[in-house]
Amino acid sequence: MGFYYENEEKGMDKMARKTKYEIRTLKTETDDVNQYNALLRYAFQVTEQELAETGWRDDEIKQSKFPVLDRADVLGCFDGKTLISQFAVYPLKMNIYDTVFQIGFVTSVCTYPEYSGHGIMKKLMVKSLTNMRHKGQSFALLYPYSIPLYHKLGWEIVSNKISYTVKDRQIPAKATAPGYVRRVDWENADFMNLHSTFASITHGCLFRNALAWEEYWRWDEDDTNVAVYYNEADKPCGYMVYLIKSDIMHIKEMIYLNREAQQGLWEYIRAHESMIDEVRGNTYFSEPIAFEMDDGDIREMIRPYCMGRIVDVEQFFENYPCDPDEKPVRIAFELHDELLSWNNKTVTVLFEDGHCKITKEPADYTLKMSIATLTTLLLGYKTAERLYEMERIEGTEEAAEHLDDVLFHKIPYISDYI
Repeated sequence: MGFYYENEEKGMDKMARKTKYEIRTLKTETDDVNQYNALLRYAFQVTEQELAETGWRDDEIKQSKFPVLDRADVLGCFDGKTLISQFAVYPLKMNIYDTVFQIGFVTSVCTYPEYSGHGIMKKLMVKSLTNMRHKGQSFALLYPYSIPLYHKLGWEIVSNKISYTVKDRQIPAKATAPGYVRRVDWENADFMNLHSTFASITHGCLFRNALAWEEYWRWDEDDTNVAVYYNEADKPCGYMVYLIKSDIMHIKEMIYLNREAQQGLWEYIRAHESMIDEVRGNTYFSEPIAFEMDDGDIREMIRPYCMGRIVDVEQFFENYPCDPDEKPVRIAFELHDELLSWNNKTVTVLFEDGHCKITKEPADYTLKMSIATLTTLLLGYKTAERLYEMERIEGTEEAAEHLDDVLFHKIPYISDYI
């Protein structure tokens, strides 16, 4: 059952017309599905021809994927019986410093242009994040179509994507791995289990459920290949997903559990040098690959990838790990969150024995920051020292240094978007 709010249109007099909109959960057994897809296609300008011809480089088309409503939490705003705006959240699990968090991945955020500027999307966001809070999903992710817009709503950048181009003559040649590579089908158990193992040891990585795997393959061409690296004991240790087209090897994803697997996969790439002119790929480790190559004069482009937001700061700290080797310290966080009132307060956290605990005891230090700043800090994208230098954190330099001492520091590896 939805709720209503009134919107007074801009630029009208005291007799302004007031419009009632209903916000409710979309249902699969109704016309909601058709309206949902129609809004997505309009917002992202997806035609049937583009759907048929799209490849990995069409980022806008990728963002217009059609989720399965019965496996996501999708809120819609209706003007009468017409869907005018929508906001979807996929429930997923995420590795944050070797701790599994229940999170929500926000997607399919769009509104018909004639209804923009009425505050509808903000209301959908608050309602969705409130639902996430009740479900114990203390963190949210999204792929932003407008970084400035989400900045205003308390979201912050938490990961990078590095795109690279390597000419055939620049492919690493000196390493020889003792194992071997085999091409496998898309549903191969070794391949899928490798990602689960990788996610369990990699900060920021999302665990792919059935829905996430469906989205992973949704826009791939039939000629896409999967190659798995096995060590001398026949144990799978890495894989790459790739497509060879027009003399270019496009690497969609390459993950490895150890250095041997990384070298083995590049050796496999080198085996294709007579077939290709260059290799194009992406890495999400936030670390350029040029340094590792004999000829590091390659083209690399780094850009922000995902944005994140702490949904409930107290819930998040309950599961958040810290450095067990540091002395206990109590730090008060004076937080500012314009969107979610329950985060707009001062929270004192005891960092002790590798765990965080909300406490009422007096704080040793106090630091003031926005919820967005706290998000990028706790995810490891920026340190407290750097944020203090940027004047994103208010307090003493000593307090920021002590906070850095008890926190882990590693930029998240986030490669999925839903």
